[in-house]
Amino acid sequence: MMVGTLAPKLALARAAGALSRLRGGGATSVPGRVLMRLDRGAIGALGARLRRGSVLISATNGKTTTAAMAAGILEEAGVPLVYNQAGANMAGGIAATLLAATRAHGGIAGELGLFEVDELWLGAVAEQLHPRAILLGNLFRDQLDRYGELETIADSWEHTLGEDAARPVSVPAPQAGGESARLVLNADDPLIADLGRGRSGVLYYGIEDDSLALPGMAHAADAKHCRRCGAPYVFEAIYLGHLGHYHCPRCGRSRPAPAVLATGVTLQGVRAARFTLRTPVGEADVELGLPGLYNVYNALAAAALATALEVPLRSIVAGLNGAKAAFGRAEIVTVNLAEGPAGVGPGQRAARELRILLVKNPAGANEVLRTLALEPGEHDLLGVLNDDIADGRDVSWVWDADFELLAGRVRLATCSGTRAPELALRLKYAGVDPARIRVQPDLSLALREAAAERPDGDAPLYALPTYTAMLALRELLVARGEASSAWS
Repeated sequence: MMVGTLAPKLALARAAGALSRLRGGGATSVPGRVLMRLDRGAIGALGARLRRGSVLISATNGKTTTAAMAAGILEEAGVPLVYNQAGANMAGGIAATLLAATRAHGGIAGELGLFEVDELWLGAVAEQLHPRAILLGNLFRDQLDRYGELETIADSWEHTLGEDAARPVSVPAPQAGGESARLVLNADDPLIADLGRGRSGVLYYGIEDDSLALPGMAHAADAKHCRRCGAPYVFEAIYLGHLGHYHCPRCGRSRPAPAVLATGVTLQGVRAARFTLRTPVGEADVELGLPGLYNVYNALAAAALATALEVPLRSIVAGLNGAKAAFGRAEIVTVNLAEGPAGVGPGQRAARELRILLVKNPAGANEVLRTLALEPGEHDLLGVLNDDIADGRDVSWVWDADFELLAGRVRLATCSGTRAPELALRLKYAGVDPARIRVQPDLSLALREAAAERPDGDAPLYALPTYTAMLALRELLVARGEASSAWS
């Protein structure tokens, strides 16, 4: 498309975003949606300006954190990025990101596009951007009213990647590179691994550490059956949900051997994790400042993507060692208390550490609970359960989350959000003493009350919000002056 033809549309889209901001809207996606209405091919036209092309990241869980880690690695390698850091991962958000980076005379402020993409938008975005690489992390049951069953997404992704498995991924190549998209897949997820079967050039990643194996599969686990023949998988090791080492006893289909893997994993509660990263060009120890096995998987995914892009190992390790929590994902905020506890003098403000741990489906919630279970003592929880569109209207998934893991370790549980009573009921049935459960639907009051009930010592308050609840909690913290903007 001619630059002159597109320029007026870019100006109109920018004006729409400015108007939205004046009216009090965040305008993260507004200008992009307007631009797409003006020109359906705008994402492709702007993406073609990126000298090094684009890479796409999608998953049910962890894509925001994985993208942030990948950004850190690529920045360490000196690669100028155009990256949807704000997390707006549908087509409108990606168009808005490209629009913001666009410069005059056909220029753009970056060389490589790094885009987190919503599961249902992967095909449409890939069709326009012709990515150099596509990273697919996992498929867990999430928002069934929007996404449907996991096989629906897997089928959609398979169609996006092309039906001829004997060839590389058939998404057209970027103009800058001339090669087909490199596919980077999680070998430990049977549904994801199946997408690469028979294809050339696939880079698999996975975990090799028997010490992490769970005693059995959680009742809420997904992907228990072989997509090829329908027989139940036999798992030699289960690490997270349905992720692990597996094979089909009927047709022989098994976990592919990963080229990028994590060994010697050590989980350090809610603070950190360590592991040895092995790649085709060498190995190195990683000191990850983020908690949980789920973040080890995120780090491994980012490392595999970087490996596919031929980023040096030293840059990969430096990027991972410097990784910080994406907003709302293991983020730490200091909350000020209007009235200090006993021992704090008049006029003095006490403070308490708040750790925000996003929970949005059974698999993610179980990993957060598993991580909390590694921390000693009793815990104070602020659970915020919403049922907005972006959360999924059906909140029955909380009955598949293993709150029983913490039942005997809860000092106080404050339940908030649009479905606060349902969360309180779930905690009661999990075995939490009803006398230790409070229901406060108003989030501002819930935060104030939960934070003020501080026990002796410096025990943190753990917030477990769903997606829209996490956004609302962060907005509240920003308004209170206790957190910066989510995107800064």
